[in-house]
Amino acid sequence: MTQMDPAGLAAVGAMFDGTLPERMGIELVEAAPERVVGRMPVAGNTQPYGLLHGGASAVLAETLGSTGAALHAGPGRVAMGIEINATHHRSATSGHVTGVATRLHGGRSLATYAIEITDDEGRLVCTSRLTCMLRDVRPDMRPGGRPDGRPGGG
Repeated sequence: MTQMDPAGLAAVGAMFDGTLPERMGIELVEAAPERVVGRMPVAGNTQPYGLLHGGASAVLAETLGSTGAALHAGPGRVAMGIEINATHHRSATSGHVTGVATRLHGGRSLATYAIEITDDEGRLVCTSRLTCMLRDVRPDMRPGGRPDGRPGGG
C-alpha cells in the first residue's frame, strides 16, 4: 500500500469542501486505494437522545469507502456508491469516531470496501460495507468528474 504524503492527503480532503462530509466534520487521516482512515466528531452528529446518529455513521462509512474507490478508479473515472449497509453495535456520546475502510474487491467496474467505525476507546461502534460503481467521466461533467468541477466520487 502506498501512503499519501500530507500534500496529497490535503488535496484529496479538499474534495469535501462545501459538501456533507465537511459539514459533519469528517477529516481524512490516511488515504490509499487499499485503505482509507478518517474521523468525525460525535458532537453535532447526534440524534435527539444524544447518541451518535446511525445515519452519521453511514455517511462516514460511505465517505471513506467512496474515497478509496475514487483513488482505485484513477484519473478520468468516478466512483458512485450503489449499495451500503450498516450494523450499529454500540452508541457513542462524545469524542470522535474513527473509520477504517479496507478494500475487499477492486475491479474495473466495481469496488467494495468493508468499513469499521470505532470510538475513542477502540470499541466497535458500527460495521459497514459499501459497493461503488466505477465509471468513466461523462462528457457533460466538468473536469474532476463532478458537475461542480471538484474531483471525487460519492
